[in-house]
Amino acid sequence: MTIKEGLVWAKEVLKEACERPAFEAELLLAYHLGQDRTYLLIHEGESFPDVDQFQTLIQRRAAHEPYEYIVGSASFYDIHLEVEEGVLIPRPETEILIDLVAEIIEKEKITRIAEIGVGSGAISIVLARKFPQLRIIATDICDTPLKVAKKNIERFGVGEQIELRKSHLIDEVPEDLELVVSNPPYIAEDFLLESNVIDYEPKEALFGGRIGDELLKEIILDVKHRGIPYLACEMGYDQKEPLQAFVNEIGVEYIKFYKDLAQFDRGFVIKFKKSESV
Repeated sequence: MTIKEGLVWAKEVLKEACERPAFEAELLLAYHLGQDRTYLLIHEGESFPDVDQFQTLIQRRAAHEPYEYIVGSASFYDIHLEVEEGVLIPRPETEILIDLVAEIIEKEKITRIAEIGVGSGAISIVLARKFPQLRIIATDICDTPLKVAKKNIERFGVGEQIELRKSHLIDEVPEDLELVVSNPPYIAEDFLLESNVIDYEPKEALFGGRIGDELLKEIILDVKHRGIPYLACEMGYDQKEPLQAFVNEIGVEYIKFYKDLAQFDRGFVIKFKKSESV
């Protein structure tokens, strides 16, 4: 089988599984060959080795397994992170959260933060690389994310800045903190997700309770009661109004909501009242 024939076959197999079957066929063949996509164009008339292994990769993607799990890597911000099943694949929307947190860190000269739900380590690693003075305690309730995050942290040489800790939220983080950041589970239990998400990505990182915002509210209360000045979180597109009502009830200095790339409500930054930030 030539490279051109392989791509024609793969595109046909993938046409029901993804929006850009030709593009993903090229990505997977380039990954299989250890080359870039330009190589495929230059050598399209040549045969390639281990055709059966390439076909297995394509069949996995055709079964809706995420591309990132197949290749074991996800592109995020300006880096590539190792990922595997059991670890949430980082999304471009989370880059917006990082930029907002970076503004606060820079403005307030913050040096001590925590991340809830470390996943692959995406948020903590990018922030550590941006701010060498920053010290981060990153928590997760599950072992697989902690294992994968450790690998990524070591790979990018930020182990002195980031400490991993197994914990429900910040229960095991008694240290003084200036900010908490999180992309927590916020999807309602009965929400129907696409098969590539629900069949493969960790449910612990997706579902936030029966309604979906239960864990978000728990995080808000935890951070408030600890007297931590700032909290920045992602949220569901339909959770702005209930969360606004919730913080109005408990009292905060302000809450600012932000939108994602598709202009859906996607997250918020809370500053708690100074009397509560001691």
